[in-house]
Amino acid sequence: IAKEILESVGGYEDVAERVMHLIACHHTYTDIDGKDLQILIEADFIVNLYEDSASKNAVRNAYEKIFVTESGKKILKDSFGI
Repeated sequence: IAKEILESVGGYEDVAERVMHLIACHHTYTDIDGKDLQILIEADFIVNLYEDSASKNAVRNAYEKIFVTESGKKILKDSFGI
């Protein structure tokens, strides 16, 4: 779907492959190959933890095992009170 959207809009040939890679890998938490993927994973985690009404323990576990960026850690702590 992303490829079709990028092709229909046009002008994104230089980033289309990376965008498709990010989409494909954003639920894979090993071999994170760039800051862009790390940020996407952290943002997705924040949304999923909120939508799932995750326990404090689950939030802390994600904080310790997934979050790397200072911004992501701050947003997670502020949003979930940990």
